[in-house]
Amino acid sequence: MARPRAEDYDDKRKAILKTSAELFAEQGFDRSSMNQIATGCGVSKALLYHYYANKDALLFDIIRDHLDELIEAVEEAVAPGLSGEQRLLACVSALLDAYRDANAEHKIQINEMKRLPPAQQEELKERERRLVALFAGALTDAVPALAADGSVLLKPVTMSLFGMVNWHYLWFRDGGPVSRADYARIATRLILDGARSLSA
Repeated sequence: MARPRAEDYDDKRKAILKTSAELFAEQGFDRSSMNQIATGCGVSKALLYHYYANKDALLFDIIRDHLDELIEAVEEAVAPGLSGEQRLLACVSALLDAYRDANAEHKIQINEMKRLPPAQQEELKERERRLVALFAGALTDAVPALAADGSVLLKPVTMSLFGMVNWHYLWFRDGGPVSRADYARIATRLILDGARSLSA
């Protein structure tokens, strides 16, 4: 008979993922050990192995859960009836807010995904493409010329927006002179004005 899961199984799993993400981000995936993770979590190695068989399994779940949370946040932010510009601002605002307290996970997504087997990388990249598609759809609603026949602008404009948002953690500080809401408006305005200028 299979051993039943404890009532706090999911909470413990999330705590293990959070501690592992912080360790991987600080020390690097290669230099982190299961022993260090167990110590950081305040659990025995035996208990850690009850949740995860190895570091690869941890890495995959860290990135998968992170991407799922980003997608969910952006999808929930887009209310029916919004204009393209409002929709894009909602997407950017939701993504920036979802990045709050997720710098470690974000850094790992960017730097460590390549360490996973190809099939797992593809599964994660499909989630990334889903997230990108949400932003590309809002952009084309706001600037229809981006989706015009023969236009090659949609991908570079969309990825430029992600460049602005994804790397904000290098300079952004909560409590600083620019809030997350402020930066969402700045990034949205920059990308829309630039896209409209390019499409003119």
